[in-house]
Amino acid sequence: MATETAVDVVMPQMGVSVSEGTITKWLKQEGDAVEPDEALLEISTDKVDTEVPSPAGGVVQKIIAQEGETVPVGTKIATIAPEGAEPAPAEKPPEPATAEAAEEAEKASGAEGETPTEAKAEEAPPAHAPPEPEPESDGDGRREGKFVSPVVARIASEHGVDVSQVEGTGRGGRVTKKDILKFIESGPAREPAAPAPEAAAPEAPAQPKPAPAPTPAAEGESVEPMSAMRKGIAEHMRRSLDTSAHVTTTFEVDLSKVVAIREGLKREYEQRHSVKLTYLAFIARATVDAIGKWPWMNAELRGDSIVVKNYVNLGIAVALEGGKGLIVPVVKNAEDLNLLGMARAIQDVADRARSKKLVPDDVQGGTFTITNPGGYGAIHGTPIISQPQVGILDVEAMVKRPVVIEDEAGKDAIAIRPMMNLCLAYDHRLVDGAYAAQFMRDVKTNLQTWDEAAY
Repeated sequence: MATETAVDVVMPQMGVSVSEGTITKWLKQEGDAVEPDEALLEISTDKVDTEVPSPAGGVVQKIIAQEGETVPVGTKIATIAPEGAEPAPAEKPPEPATAEAAEEAEKASGAEGETPTEAKAEEAPPAHAPPEPEPESDGDGRREGKFVSPVVARIASEHGVDVSQVEGTGRGGRVTKKDILKFIESGPAREPAAPAPEAAAPEAPAQPKPAPAPTPAAEGESVEPMSAMRKGIAEHMRRSLDTSAHVTTTFEVDLSKVVAIREGLKREYEQRHSVKLTYLAFIARATVDAIGKWPWMNAELRGDSIVVKNYVNLGIAVALEGGKGLIVPVVKNAEDLNLLGMARAIQDVADRARSKKLVPDDVQGGTFTITNPGGYGAIHGTPIISQPQVGILDVEAMVKRPVVIEDEAGKDAIAIRPMMNLCLAYDHRLVDGAYAAQFMRDVKTNLQTWDEAAY
């Protein structure tokens, strides 16, 4: 059902700790029809990439925040109007109450490119201020010492741009945010401008230390910004290495019995339950069972305390399309799932991760993680623990190779077996080598002596 009145689309609250989101792609453009709950845009946060559904049906009347922009939660980013509505006219934004709001206002200020606060600064100088001499014109007709907003000043400082070199399209030739961004995109960074005379501009609040100017690409190179997800991964991985005492131990597992059981079950799972039975489901079920015997593998350190969880929230690492992202959705209360339930849960979270249907709650609260690079042929790895967990199991490729076995007569023989390396990284601050090895011994035993009735 279409909306009868215009409805604002705002940046959604994607979790308690998420304060902003980046618009990665608009799936609808201005003038496009949209149904209620139809995917409207894609956003990225430091925790998850997801699609945002339309809050109402109608027509996309106005898109306010563009692709690539990062905006705070609750910020208006678009308008949905009744079908047949005209495009929204340009509006002059109200006077913002905060510095953050001032920046948002400048984004939508159009060709004028100035906030009401700036206009007031020009039109109503303090009564006690002495008359100021008209600044002298420079060679190309612009005037030195002209006022620029704190937003424009910050961008200029960060990119080493001399504002006097930028052609302004705002009122009176003022340089707007759009002007300076266009100038930066069109050419290499310039040297920072010399400080303007004190009398030329009102005192601005102290700015944070500017980030270093980006290094321009050399011949044969390309440069792209890090996504919010990539930044989150980088921070989380670095913090984990700085926090945990990482140790990795590797066990070799004979999956002959699992292979035989899977062959007998996979058609039933697909036809009767619409579930693909993978080896990962067997390994996850065997791991959760072993955690029940070795609970410190499902614990965390909080200061000087060891907090043991009586539930297993199993993280399943999922690589996103193109290998340019990794997300770890969580199977909650995995201890309650049998083999079918585990297979169904893993398929569900993996599908929703790749189709951007996850919400932040789906990636929070994990107590132990499994990652599966073996699907791409890897045979050994040293994974990084997901904080504040103390263990992560790396599942490697199943490879047929000759191994020494004991035949029915009790003598050694050589046979071809489907073998797999399972690599456990653990936090030695809590888990000792013997404890980790015994945990892995039980995971191995569960897989090599799989009791179909027990799972």
